[in-house]
Amino acid sequence: MKWNQVIFVCCVAGCSLACTSLAVYDAERVVAQADSLRAEGRMYGVDEGDSLTLAQAYETLKNHSAFSRQLSDLFPFVHCTSSLDTYAHACYHYGRLLREKDNPVEAMQVFINATHTNTRDFHILGRIYSNMGDIAHLAGDYPLSYDMYEKSGDMFLHNGDTISYYYCRNSMAFELAEQGKKEEALALLSTVEERCSDKNIHARLWETKAKLYLQIQQYDSVLHAVYHLHHLGNNQPTGYVLQARALWHLGQIDSALYYAQRVEKMPEASDQNRYNMLYILLNGDSTLLPEEIKSLSEKRADLEALKLVPKHKKDAVAANLLHQDQKKIPDSILICIWSLAIICSIMILWLYAKKIQKVKKQQQEAYKSTQRQQLSIYQQKMEEIEKACSAIGSNKNWQEVIHWKDYDPLCEFIDTHFFFFAHILKEKHVLNDKEIRLCILVLLGGFSDKQMADILCYSEKSIRSIKRITAQKLGTSSAKLRSFLIEMLLGKSSQ
Repeated sequence: MKWNQVIFVCCVAGCSLACTSLAVYDAERVVAQADSLRAEGRMYGVDEGDSLTLAQAYETLKNHSAFSRQLSDLFPFVHCTSSLDTYAHACYHYGRLLREKDNPVEAMQVFINATHTNTRDFHILGRIYSNMGDIAHLAGDYPLSYDMYEKSGDMFLHNGDTISYYYCRNSMAFELAEQGKKEEALALLSTVEERCSDKNIHARLWETKAKLYLQIQQYDSVLHAVYHLHHLGNNQPTGYVLQARALWHLGQIDSALYYAQRVEKMPEASDQNRYNMLYILLNGDSTLLPEEIKSLSEKRADLEALKLVPKHKKDAVAANLLHQDQKKIPDSILICIWSLAIICSIMILWLYAKKIQKVKKQQQEAYKSTQRQQLSIYQQKMEEIEKACSAIGSNKNWQEVIHWKDYDPLCEFIDTHFFFFAHILKEKHVLNDKEIRLCILVLLGGFSDKQMADILCYSEKSIRSIKRITAQKLGTSSAKLRSFLIEMLLGKSSQ
């Protein structure tokens, strides 16, 4: 009877191993197919193949390579196994698919997982770091994006792919251009221009120059750069967008409108490009009928609220994931640190035990002192705010005092007397001018809904609705709006 049980257990174990091997084989086959499609310029799960199949392949290889990944983390100098190479490829393809499905957060985590494999497949690492740079760029984290493109370029160069390397160098320059760093960007572009003769790369260099000149408000130079961009055969929407924006700033409205309309007709134009061009169309075309203005305004508002803002938030979360990962200490280093710490702890334990209470007491006193200082600063600023509000409210000519009827001087006054309150609201990019005016009235206090409605030229019923919508945009309620604004103001001003 016992022998029968042994045989049964062995059979079950054998079947389990066979099933596991079959699942891994199927997953590797899916990854190989994805590699082939990528070589043809297509994507697995979009152009061919099932996205669920790719997701399953990723999970299978992730589980199968778990031990190898732990070993690789502990001993990064040991060459990784082929299973980790395959897993890294699975991460790349699955991460790209998640980006295509508008899920940058999970995509970033998958790409991060790939960087922890210590794979020697530098080509796939180059692509992975490039995708991480793309996400960071979309999040507006240009220094982080610069770092990722630099790593991507290093990987491609290590792999002998100089063309991809120069593309990455151009992307690095583009991130510098976004930050208005003229000298650094031009120096980087110059090195690429000198060492690379590829026509497509040179076109991208002119695109980056156009972006740089737009950022530093050298609009004639933008047009010069775009001319060279088009001359090299690059007729993508970005060039026309830069051209339209430069012409707009130069006061050549008709020409700006022409290129804005051209971008609007290009199916490959991004949502951000369309959003920017709709501004020119709305503000530059004097022939628009009221219904056309309404339609374009609604279209632009929908682009911002339904696509651009949600996407930016996702990309920002994804970029934050990368920041957190960069702060982590590798396990191999942690093991050395822990070992050294244990040895040192044994040697100095008697001294540490003696001083620990004294250190704790000093830390507690320092913490209490800091808390008292922070509370004092908070109360002081709170008193300043309430004092300023009271002074304005008690003045019969308060509207003239704060320049209520002139928006820009009003904001300047509020920023001067209320710790840049108007600037803080504008930075959130969710409120229009009237909503900012409403927030100013709420901050000043002492106004009933009817008074605010009269001041803002709304009905009393409408002001309640507008107040509720404004509060919701800021993430609070009408009842708590003033306390929320004060806390927001004090939090920003203390930084």
